[in-house]
Amino acid sequence: MTTSNYGRAGRNLPAATAVGLGLLSLVTISLFADPNLFALLAAFVMVLAVREMNLALVVGLSSRMALVLQICAPLIVLIAGQTDAIGLLVAYVLSILAVLVFRLLDGQEAYVHHVTRSIFILTYAPLLTSFAVLLSFQTDGAWKVLAFILLTAATDLGGYIAGALFGKHPMAPAISPKKSWEGFVGALILQLITGALIWQFVFDQPWHEGLIVGFVLLLTATVGDLIESMIKRDLGLKDMGNLLPGHGGVMDRLDSLLINAFFAWLLFSIFL
Repeated sequence: MTTSNYGRAGRNLPAATAVGLGLLSLVTISLFADPNLFALLAAFVMVLAVREMNLALVVGLSSRMALVLQICAPLIVLIAGQTDAIGLLVAYVLSILAVLVFRLLDGQEAYVHHVTRSIFILTYAPLLTSFAVLLSFQTDGAWKVLAFILLTAATDLGGYIAGALFGKHPMAPAISPKKSWEGFVGALILQLITGALIWQFVFDQPWHEGLIVGFVLLLTATVGDLIESMIKRDLGLKDMGNLLPGHGGVMDRLDSLLINAFFAWLLFSIFL
């Protein structure tokens, strides 16, 4: 198979930029049109994400169990949108019980392997995504979700620019060789500026609170990206899929956003 060299980014940047802007536009339209529409969009993305993770993570999973996961994943998200954090917890626990029970039908072999990895999939994708949906139904929810997405994107953009220009000292070479400490500093600078501006001009709150939120989301976004890199390294994959040109799979685009969705929900609840 022929491969292309896209430089230090390791990506087709024009395609990645076009896809990224298109996805951001779609999310923004759904957010400001109706949070229920955003919840439906998130649920659909979870169907794609779970299918992608099934293929990568769980060896020998039956079609019955794959269907159970693809039903549970969007339901977790949709129930979160129609209830609250307690409703999300109930939906998540019921989904775990569904995995434990339905997997009994496939026999003893690899039961623990299938169950534990299936629960991991439900935790890593739909559970964390649901916190963005919870956020969207709050007062000024559309702006809150857009803010956390922009803060996550600022981490990626600042890190990429500084890393490409000045990166010499790898941050975690065994996990993600392209990440550098210079990139981290660039991400920090852009993130703090973005956080302060959003807090001051979007939420009309003290700008220094935006610095705190931006700094925490920088740390969690970086950890989220490293977690995704570790998963792919463990599985021997460059990307989790190939659905999104320039990005890879759905999970490759969601990596930092998943962790940040929970912390944004928590931090925004404290500061806003």
